Amino acid sequence: MSKKIIAVNAGPRKGWNTDTLINEAAKGAESKGAVLEKFDLFQLEKYTGCISCFGCKKEQYKGHCVCRDGLTEVLDAIREADGLIIGSPNYLGEMTASFRALYERLVFQNLTYNSEMPCCNRNPIPVLLIMTSNAPDTAYLELMRNYQQTLSRFVGPTEIFVGGNTLQLKDYSKLDWEWSYFDPEEKKRRHETVFPQECAKAYDMGAVLIMNENV
Repeated sequence: MSKKIIAVNAGPRKGWNTDTLINEAAKGAESKGAVLEKFDLFQLEKYTGCISCFGCKKEQYKGHCVCRDGLTEVLDAIREADGLIIGSPNYLGEMTASFRALYERLVFQNLTYNSEMPCCNRNPIPVLLIMTSNAPDTAYLELMRNYQQTLSRFVGPTEIFVGGNTLQLKDYSKLDWEWSYFDPEEKKRRHETVFPQECAKAYDMGAVLIMNENV
């Protein structure tokens, strides 16, 4: 029976850095026989982060977010999946607000506040967490490791991948003022030489995801 992988793009720019790395990871999983379902969070109906209603703490809803909105189908799909690929660009030192909304509800529904059984997730699945940033690859490793630790505890064993120093625009010369923080030519060179290597790594990590012993 084919394994099902959910891919989630928590960035707004389809076809750009984050979306491309997610798609490559998804292709890697598909190369090992996985069936893919993808969600673009910026294309969904209106949704919010956790509203702290505590409905998921009731016995009949344990492990299920009871808030019904645009994220419900994503949460339901992840709950029934065999693996998760999720990616977000870094905005102002954090993941996007869309990522945070899903992250809050994905994790909190499984948190019991019970010391004997802190997590009620009955279907732990492997996770590949991807982040892109125009800062160096190592700039946000602590942030990513914190997410890795929490996702591993409440969703399933998590691997992280960071693509840094990304190309933000196709043509920096069309800007109304100079972005002196960056060297546009260096950005382009890196995108042409290093980014394909990152895509290949994402592909390989997606392939390994489907071979995880928990899948």
